Amino acid sequence: MRAVLIFLLWLSPAVGRTQAAATLVADDVVVTAQDQLIATGNVEVFYDGIRLVAQSITYDSATDKLTITGPIIVTTSQGVIVTATQATLDPRLKNGILQGARLVLNRQLQLSADYIARSQGRYSQLYKVAVTSCQVCQGQSPLWEIRARAVVHDAQERQLYFEGAQFRIKGVPVAYIPRIRLPDPTLARTTGLLLPRLRTTNKLGLGLKLPYFVTLGDHRDLKLTPYLSTETKTIELRYRQAFANGDIHLDAAASQDTLFDGSRNYVMVQGDFSVANGYQLRFDIEAASDKNYLLDYGYSDKDRLDSALRLEKIQDDRYFSTGLTYFQTLRDDEENATLPPLIGDIQYERRIDLDHWGVFDIGASADLAYRYSDVDGDAGRDVGRIGAWFDWQHHWVSGGVLARAQAGLMADYYRINNDTSFAQSGLRSSPHLALRLDYPLAMTTASGAQHLVTPTVAVAWSDVDGFAAPNEDSTRSELDETNLFSLNRFGGQDAVETGLRAAIGASWTRLGTGGITSTLSMGRIIREANVDGFTPSSGMDAADSDWLIAGQIILPSGTSLLARTRFDEDAHLTHAEALGSWHSQTVDLTAAYLWQAADASENRPSDLSEITLDTTVKLTDHWAISADTRYDLTNGKPARAGLGVEYKNECVTVGLSAARRYADASTVEPETSYGLSVSLTGFSTGRSVANSAASCGP
Repeated sequence: MRAVLIFLLWLSPAVGRTQAAATLVADDVVVTAQDQLIATGNVEVFYDGIRLVAQSITYDSATDKLTITGPIIVTTSQGVIVTATQATLDPRLKNGILQGARLVLNRQLQLSADYIARSQGRYSQLYKVAVTSCQVCQGQSPLWEIRARAVVHDAQERQLYFEGAQFRIKGVPVAYIPRIRLPDPTLARTTGLLLPRLRTTNKLGLGLKLPYFVTLGDHRDLKLTPYLSTETKTIELRYRQAFANGDIHLDAAASQDTLFDGSRNYVMVQGDFSVANGYQLRFDIEAASDKNYLLDYGYSDKDRLDSALRLEKIQDDRYFSTGLTYFQTLRDDEENATLPPLIGDIQYERRIDLDHWGVFDIGASADLAYRYSDVDGDAGRDVGRIGAWFDWQHHWVSGGVLARAQAGLMADYYRINNDTSFAQSGLRSSPHLALRLDYPLAMTTASGAQHLVTPTVAVAWSDVDGFAAPNEDSTRSELDETNLFSLNRFGGQDAVETGLRAAIGASWTRLGTGGITSTLSMGRIIREANVDGFTPSSGMDAADSDWLIAGQIILPSGTSLLARTRFDEDAHLTHAEALGSWHSQTVDLTAAYLWQAADASENRPSDLSEITLDTTVKLTDHWAISADTRYDLTNGKPARAGLGVEYKNECVTVGLSAARRYADASTVEPETSYGLSVSLTGFSTGRSVANSAASCGP
């Protein structure tokens, strides 16, 4: 029968008055005449978050020591595990010597030593140490290990201090480091070096990135990354700070290289803050010293940078937003002065519930498009607008038909500078009326599948009276299933879809019993007259629009397919696109196809046809390959290609990648880059997700 004893060295009264009690469980417990407590057989001790398991424990009150016979396992509340063959410890299990010991941190990193000396309840001093997070097989060297003369583990600071460290791969020494400090795997953030990364490109040559991480308290940190190669000297910077009401993130870099005459740099800052009375403040700053810097260093593929400041408040019945945006172009055929580079806007909207009579929306807005150029015409035109609107909407059900009525009026005042083809200022009004009828038909088949078919007809009329405004904010519009039945298919305020028109179409949704969901929709727009402002490839430049067909299918296995196409009355294809994905335990695949007809008004002199592919295939428990590509089918050549190979097990992740960006409108020369990264599980600086362990079999 197992004995349970609650004690605190009752054999030592001075200690007993100051310490909490410990719990001892054993098969047999005796107290000798020499004031020794001896516990034998499946002994367990619980004290101050520490659990000790051993074969026997002897406590000697004269020396105030515990003599423990193993096998011994000590587990702390911080997830530290210590094993040993025998030990001599103080009664609080804080100080002493453990022989034939092994220290395991966070169930990842194991440190085997001749013996461990515990002191101050904080430090573990290990001597003649072998450190690894790899599977250790009898008679075999692990994939990697660090052999050291001594290692000190600071449990409070969660740091490992190595002396005389030797890094080995499969038992072969490859590096010697006299002293090094590394964080243990329980520490998420600490100041110190991160694992280096090799990068080589045909423009910048072979280079090494050596990041250094700096903690600046619990809510701030900084990462500095020197990047040195045969062609560049670069310093990269990342700063993050969390506040009580938001956060800020900064990325920046500065370079001196052989590709550009002078210094090069970029900065990108993002911030998001909750301010007083429910307002949200967001800002985004983006700037680069030259047009090719971001591409040359692989920082971003953006060809227009936007710096924005926005204040917003969203409530159940009202909305407010105001912002200012500055654009910087990186395109060779554009100039900042003529974009326009500066855009400002402000908007307020209020919804009033009229109970059985629908809802009433009122609002006001203003915006400004400013160009630095003083030339007359599009390249120098400045446009300011201020406007207000009201809109009434009501819906009801009659005879199974869902009816929605809408009526409203929008009025705007425009001010134009530096464009004599437009009047300098003027008022414009635009009334509108609309009625939409949906007739949903539902059915459940004998198999349990649910079908919903909804024919829809939407009739609308709107007009514009007064000032003829330039179109600054609605230059790109496209017919799709989301705007087929919209009142106005222009995206902004400047352009208004006018005249009498009707949209007809239908949608079908199926919910299968096996979790398969599919949808299909089709329709077109019929107008009494053509509307100016739509481009030829939008599908809406004629009085009668193209036919639209769109569908989607989602399978419970993780496969999905979305497709959309448009064709004209003569059944000529005008637009086609498809996006598919397949996700399983071994494959992640995403593929997309796009075809667009030539359209000079959208700066597309020839047909566009391309396919993109992004996939990762898990070959085994340890090996995976990835590939991505974008291929120009029109010209029969690739635009981008990448290949990666990754090996991952319980103790290491090694990644090798190669990428090539081919010449296009934004870059004259193609570029090839290679990357190598190594992550050792067990240290916070290179921690990776643990994978299945390597086998110890033959």
